[in-house]
Amino acid sequence: MAPRTTRTEKLDIRLTPEAKRVLAAAAQAERRSLTDFVLKSALGRAEEALADRRVFLLNPEQWETFIAALDAPPRDMPHLRNLLNEPSIFSGDSPS
Repeated sequence: MAPRTTRTEKLDIRLTPEAKRVLAAAAQAERRSLTDFVLKSALGRAEEALADRRVFLLNPEQWETFIAALDAPPRDMPHLRNLLNEPSIFSGDSPS
């Protein structure tokens, strides 16, 4: 059994009566409280939305390519270097 944690934060949402009826019916079908159903559903969807931003899988060939790119010395990019060395329009150093 999963350890119980104390919930100390509150999230209020406004929804239509129909949306609440659908959520309540789904929670009842899964024999869960409405709060537990909504929380678990929202957290599941949040994990899906964030998955590609936190974890990515590479096969061995892709991993070697990735590591090689990280270990490679930086490429010389004269246009970027020039851009970064130009005074910013926000610095007050640029001609008017």
